[in-house]
Amino acid sequence: MIETKLSKSTVPSARIYPSGGLDVLSRVEIARLHDASSGGMHELLRRCALAVLISGVTNDDPYAISNHYPDFDIQVTQQDRGIRIDLFNAPADAFVDGRIIQGIAELLSAVVRDIAYSAIAPVTIDAVETLDDANVSPVITNAVFGRMRNARILEPAEPNMVVCWGGHSIVRNEYLYTKKVGYELGLRGFDICTGCGPGAMKGPMKGAAIAHVKQRKTNSRYIGITEPGIIAAESPNPIVNHLVIMPDIEKRLEAFVRLGHGIIVFPGGVGTAEEILYLLGILLCESNRNLPFPLVFSGPPSAASYFEQIDHFIRLVLGNDAASRYDIIIDDPVAVTKKMMSGIKQVREYRIARKDSFIFNWSIDIPLDFQRPFIPTHENMAALNLHRERPVSALASDLRRAFSGIVAGNVREDGRHRIEQNGPFRIHGDPEIMQALDALLRSFVSQKRMKLFGEYEPCYHVVT
Repeated sequence: MIETKLSKSTVPSARIYPSGGLDVLSRVEIARLHDASSGGMHELLRRCALAVLISGVTNDDPYAISNHYPDFDIQVTQQDRGIRIDLFNAPADAFVDGRIIQGIAELLSAVVRDIAYSAIAPVTIDAVETLDDANVSPVITNAVFGRMRNARILEPAEPNMVVCWGGHSIVRNEYLYTKKVGYELGLRGFDICTGCGPGAMKGPMKGAAIAHVKQRKTNSRYIGITEPGIIAAESPNPIVNHLVIMPDIEKRLEAFVRLGHGIIVFPGGVGTAEEILYLLGILLCESNRNLPFPLVFSGPPSAASYFEQIDHFIRLVLGNDAASRYDIIIDDPVAVTKKMMSGIKQVREYRIARKDSFIFNWSIDIPLDFQRPFIPTHENMAALNLHRERPVSALASDLRRAFSGIVAGNVREDGRHRIEQNGPFRIHGDPEIMQALDALLRSFVSQKRMKLFGEYEPCYHVVT
């Protein structure tokens, strides 16, 4: 992958007047929005805004961007007819002839919208602690729905949203393969949703964008779903035209599953493994046994061994039933697309029969363990219960948390800080599972799937 350098040039000041979601607000809402941006949420707003202003820059160091533009700031100001966003010392590459690039302005508005929504209407486990577990889960799902509806991405349409997962740190031929798959999907009218960053998150969108132009599809959607701890290390790629910042990793993952009609997994690292375990853990629940949900793993011939390792790990740890929920297709973008078309047709028929929505998957049952935010402290990582005597779905849930902690230690600012303070996370569990986990992680490191540039220093220690 080619590194895009950060420019040191800045624009001293600029003003933006957002539209579409931020232009029609009450005075109370505007006041709250201003308070949120200038109070405790301000640093979060600043970091996320800076990430979108350098959209397209490839860098997975959350410190580098902030340190590169130490004088950057953003303020949200109340106006009689809406709000005004003031930027100070913003990256010059976000502007052309003194005007901010339109796509970047839209992403910046999305940042302000979502960070403000978090401050105005936060939904956390603490906020619903008086409810029993059976009632907490629907509240969280409604919060995910509310965030997505507020972002205006829940549009009535036939099922056509394909979620693509995969790593930000992939080699060139793997990236080109994701473009080919995206192209075949785009020719058949599918829209794309990814984690919004580079690599396997950008390729499918770029391929689909070319195909949509050829097919004269004018209402194309390239949805990027991220969260505050990730966006600083994975800035939105330039193809994203709808950005949603969910409050945490768990709500981000739920958003993918509720929005998508099928999922394609490309080669990746620990973040991709986390996503796979999240979805498989949910699909292994008895309540979801008959739920159609097309899931395909795919890559070029050079990625065959990667998926063999993933498949071996899943079969060893979760069993063959888990492996029956996905197909592996190597080096055949057309076959991937046709498999997805067939699966989404089943999804459509199932939802019609169940009278479920096409735009939001209410039918899938997501247990509370998959919704509770996991804070990857050293204590929480060491306390994960990775033993075989547990129900397979519960084991998948804690394995997902283990990978989530490693993602945090790799790219999230708070995770990196914990590693710097206290050393690598220690992960304990069943010896056979630990050996399999250690082998999988070592393969990610040797294949350079942990870091875009430079040598990778592990943030974890698997106790075998």
